Amino acid sequence: MAHDTTESSIAGDATAQIARLREQVEALMRDRVTPALADAAGRAERAIHGAADSVRGQAETVSGKVREQPLVAVLIAAGIGYLLGRAMR
Repeated sequence: MAHDTTESSIAGDATAQIARLREQVEALMRDRVTPALADAAGRAERAIHGAADSVRGQAETVSGKVREQPLVAVLIAAGIGYLLGRAMR
């Protein structure tokens, strides 16, 4: 009988240790990991928006140049098309 009590005591201690460990892991996730991931996601989102704004600005600049000098734009496009066509043969 004493042997059963010792085993149940060990099992109870192990269960209590596992519960404490689970609480510590959850606290670590809540206090450290989740905020770090949220911060990284925020930085990535800001970088994506910055890149999109940059691309949009460059596209507007090119569009403006094409409106100012449409003949030059057509000649450049034709030249690029010709070179790509030659390179693909």
